[in-house]
Amino acid sequence: MTTEKKPKLQAVVPFSLFSARDVELFQEGKHAHLYEKFGAHAVEYEGVKGTYFAVWAPNAAFISLIGDFNDWDHYSHTLYPRWDKSGIWEGFVPNVKKGTLYKYFIRSNSGEELRKGDPYANYWEVRPRTASVTWHLDYKWKDKRWMESRKAHNSLESPFSVYEVHLGSWRRPDRHNHEVFYTYGEIAEKLVPYVKEMGFTHVELMPVMEHPFDGSWGYQGTGYYAPTSRYGSPQDFMAFVDAFHHAGIGVILDWVPSHFPYDAHGLYRFDGSHVYEYADMRKGYHPDWNSYIFNYARNEVRSFLLSNAVFWLDKFHVDGLRVDAVASMIHLNYSRDTGAWEPNIHGGEENLEAISFLKHMNETIYRLFPDVQTIAEESTSFYGVSKPVYMGGLGFGMKWMMGWMNDTLAYFKRDPYHRKWHQDQLTFSIAYAFTENFMLPLSHDEVVHGKSPMLYKMPGDDWQKFANLRLMYSYMFTHPGTKLLFMGDEFGQTSEWNFRSELDWHLLVHSSHQGLKEFVKELNHLYRSEPALYIKQFDYYGFEWINLSDYDISVLSYLRKGYKPEEDILIILNMTPIPREHYAMGLEGGGKWREILNSDDSRFFGSGVVNTGILSAAEEPFNGKSHVLRLRIPPLGATILKRVTQ
Repeated sequence: MTTEKKPKLQAVVPFSLFSARDVELFQEGKHAHLYEKFGAHAVEYEGVKGTYFAVWAPNAAFISLIGDFNDWDHYSHTLYPRWDKSGIWEGFVPNVKKGTLYKYFIRSNSGEELRKGDPYANYWEVRPRTASVTWHLDYKWKDKRWMESRKAHNSLESPFSVYEVHLGSWRRPDRHNHEVFYTYGEIAEKLVPYVKEMGFTHVELMPVMEHPFDGSWGYQGTGYYAPTSRYGSPQDFMAFVDAFHHAGIGVILDWVPSHFPYDAHGLYRFDGSHVYEYADMRKGYHPDWNSYIFNYARNEVRSFLLSNAVFWLDKFHVDGLRVDAVASMIHLNYSRDTGAWEPNIHGGEENLEAISFLKHMNETIYRLFPDVQTIAEESTSFYGVSKPVYMGGLGFGMKWMMGWMNDTLAYFKRDPYHRKWHQDQLTFSIAYAFTENFMLPLSHDEVVHGKSPMLYKMPGDDWQKFANLRLMYSYMFTHPGTKLLFMGDEFGQTSEWNFRSELDWHLLVHSSHQGLKEFVKELNHLYRSEPALYIKQFDYYGFEWINLSDYDISVLSYLRKGYKPEEDILIILNMTPIPREHYAMGLEGGGKWREILNSDDSRFFGSGVVNTGILSAAEEPFNGKSHVLRLRIPPLGATILKRVTQ
């Protein structure tokens, strides 16, 4: 019996996974699955197992693979440039196995020599080391039930309450050692039951794409196609997502197609030229973040970003992308003085290339994954961010309501005595609340850089700070729009967020912090259980002011409305520390009401000014309405009532 001898192959064999159509789509900016072609892929050639490598470097004169498989020799494994002048270099390297460290050694046409990580690598060394790692993305998913039903969970007519998390600092094995992390699996064991208990529908992760500097929080990424190795392997992250789906919780990823850092192993001047970034630094350099801006006019870069968005939805089953810094992408003059930016061809401030990219990206995502959401962090009044592309919009599913956040925090920081002169800061948001599909965010940005934790933004003594915060959250969860709350806000973190440590979990021994946590949990469950709070959350007909003229005592009231009158929810907010007994308010049509949540309940560390039993509206003209309802209004509190139908 004889065994067939495997052929002895050269160090790098000419080989390609690219078809002519792949290259055509890549060069048109329309290839949505480049991760199946570029990067490192395990293949078998003529009976020999190894790895195929492909990289785009159009200004390179020479590219070789260096790694632990060849002692980082610059000249032993030279890649082949494609004949079609696409700028793609590729080749099959026999016997390179999973887990091999590698980089690309690139000599540019100018003679400059660079050592770059793989832009499409699925795994990287743990920082501060910077080599890419050959890897497979095989995984047996166990979330079939979620994937088949998530359209209902992610619908714009469904409750959408998001818990924003930084994985490295939610909890740590040692809060004083920022070099040690829990693994994806260990975090999931603690985080999944917590998010489920608290009633959030989704978790949003600050960027998990590989990044070299912890202090960037992931927003300065170098490995766009790899979950960070700080917490484990790509399969560990897949299991992390799987665990949330098994618990009925969606996973949203922060995604940063706006800028990238200048680290030597990253995308900046990848082949000695401005490959991924604009060459004109008036467009290509970001002064706020000391980083570089993707060249949205270059089709190959558009394909890179488009494929990256699809990659996370495809390979990691994520349920949505929150797109960072959209305002900086679509405005040429963002954070730039006069003369430091160049107008577009029409003389305007819009980056037309970025706008067209975002439109195409959203159309592609919703075509391939109609049951996910894209969410824009966009802080200007740019038209139609969450409108469909066919209506002239950018095509996002939702947009962060930054104006609401700024006005609300400014209002609640005020001494309650002065609030009656500033009620317009609260009521103004309703004037534009239905122009977009808005998400109300209280994000990480509001509790860093000297802005103070959410609790200490509130005025008054210790009791009043907690009462104000419960009141503000009541307003947030009953205001039209979806919700986002940053980790720690739910129990009253007393220090600014510190990515090097963990949240102040020890505070939960105090009844004040425990009460706040319980109240946020109740708000989430109320939001999820009452259709009036979500079914028309982007619809003008889902909201009605009852009384906004009682500004002298700073009391506001409004209705949230469902499809049926019996679903209506009545909300009364008292912005002062003075309780109001027998407060009278006019209602059209009257009816019987029952209090379903009160922020002043003693179990939430409140003073106990609540309404018990059934409240009946008397047939008596009052304030222009046919009936009057009399009830107790808690100090610095919210009372939330529902119609009694039986």
